[in-house]
Amino acid sequence: MAEPNVLTIRVPLDLKQRIARTAEEQGVSINQLAMYMFTKELSDLETGKLISDVWKQYSKKEIMTGFDEVMSKVKDKKVPDWDRLG
Repeated sequence: MAEPNVLTIRVPLDLKQRIARTAEEQGVSINQLAMYMFTKELSDLETGKLISDVWKQYSKKEIMTGFDEVMSKVKDKKVPDWDRLG
């Protein structure tokens, strides 16, 4: 594991209380929860950017054509009652 560094952030009291309450509910320290949340959000942002960069290489028509090709391979199957909407 990398050597820990200190990061001090200022947050509104309400946010700090919410973080503390959530950490307690999860049975972890505020620090552990904050590291998890920072890591998860950064990963989500990085993944979103990566996906966006890949999609930019294709036109909408190319994307829809590819989608239609994949969907044409799906055989018509009866949808079970438990999986129906509404």
